[in-house]
Parts: sequence; C-alpha cells; structure tokens
Amino acid sequence: MSVPAEGLPARPFLVAGGIAALAAATGGLAVLVTLTAIGWITAPHVGLGGGLPGVLRSAGVLWLVAHHVEVTVRGVGRIGLLPLGLVLLPGALIERAGRWMTHAGHVRRPRDVGYAAAAIAFPYALFTGAVAVGSRTPQASSSLWQAVLTGFLLALLAGGLGAARGLAPWRRLAALLPPRPRSVVLGMVAALALLTASGALLAGASLAVHLNEYRQAVDSLSPGPGGSALLLLAGLSYLPNSVIWAVSYMLGPGFSFGLGTAVSPSGSALGAVPAFPMLAALPAGTRAAFPPWLGFFVLAVPYLAGVFAGVMTVRIAPTPYLEAAPLWGLLSGSLAGVVTGFCAKFSGGPLGAGRLASVGPSGAEVGLVAVLEVGVTAAVVAGAANWLVLRHHIRRLAVASAPASVARPQGSPVPAAATAAGHATPARPHVVDETDSAGGHRIYYDPWARERDDEDGQDDEDVR
Repeated sequence: MSVPAEGLPARPFLVAGGIAALAAATGGLAVLVTLTAIGWITAPHVGLGGGLPGVLRSAGVLWLVAHHVEVTVRGVGRIGLLPLGLVLLPGALIERAGRWMTHAGHVRRPRDVGYAAAAIAFPYALFTGAVAVGSRTPQASSSLWQAVLTGFLLALLAGGLGAARGLAPWRRLAALLPPRPRSVVLGMVAALALLTASGALLAGASLAVHLNEYRQAVDSLSPGPGGSALLLLAGLSYLPNSVIWAVSYMLGPGFSFGLGTAVSPSGSALGAVPAFPMLAALPAGTRAAFPPWLGFFVLAVPYLAGVFAGVMTVRIAPTPYLEAAPLWGLLSGSLAGVVTGFCAKFSGGPLGAGRLASVGPSGAEVGLVAVLEVGVTAAVVAGAANWLVLRHHIRRLAVASAPASVARPQGSPVPAAATAAGHATPARPHVVDETDSAGGHRIYYDPWARERDDEDGQDDEDVR
C-alpha cells in the first residue's frame, strides 16, 4: 500500500479499487458477524438455527439491512422499516477506502475523484449481490436488485467523498465551487443542520418524558445483560429514523404507525404498538402533545430553517438584481425540502403484510410541505437580505464619492480607505453579476485618464 519514490501508484487503478472495496465490505461484515455471534451465544432462543452457518447467513442479512435492503420473511411479508444508523458502518468503511485511494496516489486532481468512486462502487456492488444470494434461506431472503443498486450507490457516494476528503479539507473543497453554487449548497446545508438538530432535540425530549414507559418495555422483554446491550445498540441504530420522524412531526404531516393511524402536532391516533423500547417515545392521545406556547415554537422551526437558508445564500453571494435573490433563496430552501422528503421516504417502511404495512412518514407529503415552508421562507428572506446588503453598499459608495465638505460633518475623521487623490475605496461584499460570462476578465476604459495625465504634467512644469 506504499507509493514508489517516483510518485506513481504501486498498483493499477482498478486493482486498487477492488482491494479497497473488498476491505471495506469484509470489515463491515466481520463486525456484524461478531455481533450476531454474541447474540446467538447470549440468547440462543432467538432462533438463528443451523449452527454456525445460520449465524453467518443471519449476519449477511443484517449486513444487507445496513445497506437498506428489504428482507422478505416467509409468512410475515416484507420488512422495510430498517435502521438508518447501521448505514453509518459501511459508509464509514467505504469513506476510509476512498481516502486510501487518494493516499495511494490514484487521486491527484478533482476529476480523479469520480474514477476512484466508480472503481470502488462496481466491485462493491458485486459483493453485495453475492451476499444477497448466499444469505438466502427458505425462511428469509433479501432483494437482489436492491442489494446491487444500494451497494453501488452507497459505495459511489461514500467512496467519492472519501477520495475528495483525502485530496483536500472541507474549506478547500468548498472553494472549488463558484460563488453562486456554493451559496446554494451551503444555504441548503444550513437549513438541514437546523432541522436535524431540532429533530434530535424533540426526539430526545419525547423519550425523556416517556422514560417510565421505556423501562417497562425493556423489562417486559427480559433480555438479560447481553441482550440488553444488543437492545441498546438496536435502539441507537434507529435513532436517525426517530430524528427524521420528529422533523416530519415539526413540519406538520407527521407520520403513521400502521394503517389508519396518525401522529401529528394536533394529536395522535395509535393502535397496538410492538414491544420495542424506542417506540415508547411515541406521543399518545387525541390532544396535542405540547402546550400551545411550546407547540408554536416547535412548528416555527421549519420557518427558522428557511431564514437560515436565505441569509446564508445571500451572505455568500449577493446579486445586484433584486429579482434574482428570491429565486436563489427558493432554490436553496427547496433543495433542503427535497432532501428532507427523501430522508422521510427511507426512514419508514412496511413491517409485514398486515396492519403494519404502512409505517413512517410519507416522503411526498413531507417533501412538499418542506418546500413550501422552508423554500418560500428562504426566498422571502433572501430577497430582503439582498436588498439590505445592496442598500448598505450603495450608501457607502455615495458617502465615499461625495465631496469632503458635504459627505462628512466638520471635525469628523477622514475614512482610512481614502487615497491621496481623494478617491475612497470602501470595503464591499463580493456581489456576483449573474450576466457576467467573461469570468471576471474584462478591460475597462477610463475616459478621464488623459486629463489627469495632462494635469500631472502641468504640475511637474510648475515645480520646475
């Protein structure tokens, strides 16, 4: 894994990608085999059956679940409510594989990042497909096409991210983008960060309120010491799902836990809930779970996220066209809404073919409401913030270009930016001209340059 002295990679590009993909896949599979074996030893009544081969097949299914691959159980139906926290395990390992590709000398320029990601993604997808075929049993089987597709996409995204991070830190990567795309992306990230933090706070507060119900659910399972540790890991793996459900709750549509059920800020209508401790945090009752004053702040969070997106978009790249700023703010907030909708879609899923065939938020509803709340707010705030920036900039230019006796009262200090010729150069924000297609390479003609040269020559003669 070393690089020769002349700086050339030690292995061919495709071979290095295959080695990195295999190392990431086997590393994640080994971790889950260990956890499955611990569960089999400490709780043999869970019914893994078949001895060690059964443990390996169960670990393979669990590894595919970590890639968000649905499992079909005989007599039960499809199991699609999968823990998003498990995705962090293969994602982190693939990200490290992408960094290794950079450190091994295969990624030297930004355009090499895509090649490295593809070199990891293709063999990784083949490995996930092989695990899907090898882990099938008469009782349970994983979707082959989902295994190949999700394995490829996860490896492509995480591997590309790791290769880019090995090439440069976040600040330098962001600087590679032009000002306008960078403002839209960072505005979207600001909105998503606020929604995620607020959702985590809401989910944690709900769990703290229902802590007694959580303890009763754990005691009813009688897991024992080893089972309690595995149950805790299972709860932590579903933590991202609960955060996304809390975000859907704040947006208004809420979520369901079975056919004919609903959990929303106005109240909840729930049926029988499985004995899983994390579900004890679900708000029950036909009335609102919060008092009116607290519910107002909960429902105001998406609009505050739109404010963050609009301000960030304009702060990074103001525009001289007043009608353009709301459009860029709308784009930034709408992208945050679309990402929220996709996350809501993948945070739920069926738990069999019966009453629990519909669990979680509706991705389409959550995404549409998020676009309306976050996107429209970001558009309004971006327009107002851009107008304030331009107004302040115009005032400074007017003060700097006015005569000294008019622009400044008697006795006021002279601006430090004033030049010897009396012309001021005040600091101003980097305003992006949306119509400038020359990349900033322009030649400007000064019609008063000749007159100033004549005056300078006359002054030199007077001195002589």
